[in-house]
Amino acid sequence: MSAAKPAVTPMMAQYLEIKADHPDALLFYRMGDFYEMFFDDAVAAAEALDIALTKRGKHEGSEIPMCGVPHHAAEGYFLTLIRKGFRVAVCEQMESPAEAKKRGYKAVVKREVVRLVTPGTLTEDSLLDARRHNFLAAYVQVRDEAALAWVDISTGSLHVMPITPVRLGAELARLAPSEMLIAEGSESDLAETVSDMGVPLTPVSRGSLDSTSAEKRVSGLFKTNSLAAFGAFERAEIGALGAIVDYLELTQKGKIPILRPPQREAVGGTMQIDAATRRNLELTHALSGGKAGSLLSTIDRTVTAGGARLLERRVSSPSMSLDTVLGRLDAVTYFYENRSAATELRESLKRVPDLDRALSRLSLDRGGPRDLAAVRNGLSQAEQITETAQFDALPALLRDALKNLEGHADLNDLLDQALVSEPPLLARDGGFIAPGFDEDLDESRRLRDEGRGVIAAMQAQYSEQTGIQALKIKHNNVLGYFIETTAKHAETMMSAPLSETFIHRQTTANQVRFTTVELSEMETKILNAGNRSLEIEKGFFETLRQAVLKNAGPIAATARALAEFDLSTALADLAIGENWTRAEVNNSRDFHIQGGRHPVVEAALRQQGGQPFVANDCDLSGGTESSIWLLTGPNMAGKSTFLRQNALIALLAQMGSYVPATQARIGLVSQLFSRVGASDDLARGRSTFMVEMVETAAILNQADDRALVILDEIGRGTATYDGLSIAWATLEHLHEVNQSRALFATHYHEMTALSEKLDHVDNATVAVKEWDGEVIFLHEVRKGAADRSYGVQVAQLAGLPPAVVNRAREVLDQLEKNEREGPAQKALIDDLPLFAASPAPQPVAPSGPSEVEELLDTILPDELSPREALQILYELKDKRG
Repeated sequence: MSAAKPAVTPMMAQYLEIKADHPDALLFYRMGDFYEMFFDDAVAAAEALDIALTKRGKHEGSEIPMCGVPHHAAEGYFLTLIRKGFRVAVCEQMESPAEAKKRGYKAVVKREVVRLVTPGTLTEDSLLDARRHNFLAAYVQVRDEAALAWVDISTGSLHVMPITPVRLGAELARLAPSEMLIAEGSESDLAETVSDMGVPLTPVSRGSLDSTSAEKRVSGLFKTNSLAAFGAFERAEIGALGAIVDYLELTQKGKIPILRPPQREAVGGTMQIDAATRRNLELTHALSGGKAGSLLSTIDRTVTAGGARLLERRVSSPSMSLDTVLGRLDAVTYFYENRSAATELRESLKRVPDLDRALSRLSLDRGGPRDLAAVRNGLSQAEQITETAQFDALPALLRDALKNLEGHADLNDLLDQALVSEPPLLARDGGFIAPGFDEDLDESRRLRDEGRGVIAAMQAQYSEQTGIQALKIKHNNVLGYFIETTAKHAETMMSAPLSETFIHRQTTANQVRFTTVELSEMETKILNAGNRSLEIEKGFFETLRQAVLKNAGPIAATARALAEFDLSTALADLAIGENWTRAEVNNSRDFHIQGGRHPVVEAALRQQGGQPFVANDCDLSGGTESSIWLLTGPNMAGKSTFLRQNALIALLAQMGSYVPATQARIGLVSQLFSRVGASDDLARGRSTFMVEMVETAAILNQADDRALVILDEIGRGTATYDGLSIAWATLEHLHEVNQSRALFATHYHEMTALSEKLDHVDNATVAVKEWDGEVIFLHEVRKGAADRSYGVQVAQLAGLPPAVVNRAREVLDQLEKNEREGPAQKALIDDLPLFAASPAPQPVAPSGPSEVEELLDTILPDELSPREALQILYELKDKRG
């Protein structure tokens, strides 16, 4: 007869039941001061977190793996797990062990999952980059319709737009969401599109995407009968919004953050920039992967977290609305021209906390006293700006922002009176309500902190009342506080009228003990003072939290206004400090740049010792001018820098910034395409040349006549004639079909002949100077074509062995000679001894020291006078011959 399996303990039964509801997440099961994990969760978490894996009891005859982390340090572990692709279900104790025991000796503490931690639903400061958004996206396709919605629950922004599948990749590159919701079963359809962005996909049931139920869900959230009040949304857009709201209800367990009404973005409302172009231009991240060295890092002079996030949005999404662009430029110009006002305002903005994220945490009941203080401090700074800043004739954008800084006087007064200046992080720590705000709280604190003094005062009061100086108030664990006096005086206290006040409790051999109603009440107050003061503070925290949430809309508007002021002053400061100019932006096809510079390269040169950046002009305006420049010149001369700087100037102008140039006139650019640099994609079986062709194909298939295209070395990854043919055809297609403004860099000098064939193609070259067999890069872009590529000279600069450089010169000379004489291919190969290269001669070791070396050995520099040193120098020169 087999032994019976051990019964599952009540606690483990509870764990297994909760885990069954969250099979795809690691269950952080709260046990006292720790979160514990069991079974496979423990094994996975221990490996991911590099913590000890232990055992606890047995289940079905096998030992149960277990690991745990302290609950107060859980946020750091959440971040590690999220970055490694896990989701976390946070299971909390919903009652104390003492409350559980009231239901029975073996009763298990009630526990519930209060939150699912996923990449797109983070709100904690420690888990987020304060200067970047953290978007949760949802993609829905309904027959011929498709839509993308996205939300940042840490700030409350909610957006949606119709989209075509071909543009999904570009929009994801713009938003860089941390997580994207898709319909179950569609993972494989989207895998290739999102693989470049590294966006985690989260499948959700198709019911979450149904437009009918989604509209009810979203309307219910905003307490409206329909979504018509916010705009005309297509079915796919409603489905995407509904998926986000449903997912937030699931992960936040019903505690929906405060979201702003959905904003519908129009198709074509922003400059289209695909993932490859963003990567090549290093807009928000450098090619090395970090933020340093990117355009965003170089131009970021914001002083608030909200302003930094706004700058990131503007860099990622330059506007296609001329009115919007001009309005933003007017705001920058105002502070460019009013520098003292800008300086004063920036000092005030430096003291503005992150209002958006504090408000979000409070709405999710995940905030603390410091979030209340952040709201107070932010509103105080907003009020100070409106009272002290000297603004005259503000442009419309700043005028509207200024209005949103006002109207918080009552809430600000309440928070200012209620909170101490530096509150603790957690409400459970207490001590965040200011003294004098509430009499009961002050009394509880006084009893908690000054219990002995209170008792001493009562003792003095009773001594005076009875006339007995020997009367004492004492304490023991049996009676608590009591009044003690000698038997001699006890008779007085037990006689009227004192007997009505003093109640006899105990008589000992030499002492008699009394109490009073007042003393008993005071004893209870003193013993409970700590808990009572904390409960009073928790009550006020909730009251203040609700007061903030009632004003959530105006507070969010103030946060946006402060961010707008921050960004406008930051861009003005940038323009002043870097000598940038305001571009003339219009609806034409103009692209005229004078004295253009690359902002990132210029900053890097300054850090490396102050070498000046060589500015260059560019004119792709079309009409009587050329709309395509064919750029030739050697490597290292600056062709790629020139291409990139003009693309960045266009982007900066349309995001509403001044630009690094002495003058600029730019017609709105609808699309920005860049094919610069070389890389492979081995994981997807793509060579460098294949990646180049895929990106080039995307440009030729999408670019319109308002696009700006920069192409560098098309066709270099294959045979010479193949590459030349592809580059030739690509340039013709850009000119004849796409009709885009373009910069086309190439080493194929044969292509310069196209300037005579194509009306709007002009040749340009990066000038160099050859001196004594070496090439000097001038970094100047001029009209005309390069006579050669100077590749051998560049190779020499790179440090190739002299024998290799000399051999390369021989081969080059023979090739150029044969090309001029036009021999047959076989004759060329026969004439050119490509395989006759002999190894470089080995250096011959000298037989002994030279005459010069012998003389140097006899010299003692420290003992030489200047005249003697000069004489020796002459002697050395004579011996050298």
